[in-house]
Amino acid sequence: MSVQVNLQVFIGIGANLGDARASVSKAIDALAQLPDTTLVARSALFGSAPIDSSGDDYVNAVAELTTSLSAADLLQHLQAIELAHGRERPYRNAPRTLDLDLLLYGDEEINTADLQVPHPRMTERAFVLLPLLQLSADISIPGKGRAQDYVAAVAEQRIQELPIT
Repeated sequence: MSVQVNLQVFIGIGANLGDARASVSKAIDALAQLPDTTLVARSALFGSAPIDSSGDDYVNAVAELTTSLSAADLLQHLQAIELAHGRERPYRNAPRTLDLDLLLYGDEEINTADLQVPHPRMTERAFVLLPLLQLSADISIPGKGRAQDYVAAVAEQRIQELPIT
């Protein structure tokens, strides 16, 4: 009999089509309902300019979970939540109704055809780093070091914490 261990995971959440704020909030609610998973915390909502893309500004957040789901199973659940919110993938970095990225899965480094963890561009994105650091100020990224050490490099990216409505 194997014992399932709860791992700390972080999910990046973003949307810029439709009611993006509502989509992000509903996605957080859906994450809290995942099997063998607990929503530990969520960051504030942030507004950010698209990077390598066009369209309206994004609404972003990061959620902290504990889960005993495998990384592959968690990814399948994330993609199902995206699909339920009308996610389409017409081209790379297309505007989206909802985007859920598995940023960190415990201290594991995963590199498969379907999944790369830590998320390969998380240290290049203010909309990931700032909400992540809001949840865990001294978090380290496996293979990369302290998340705080990457903030200066993204300081020019337009991002702001959104007011609570």
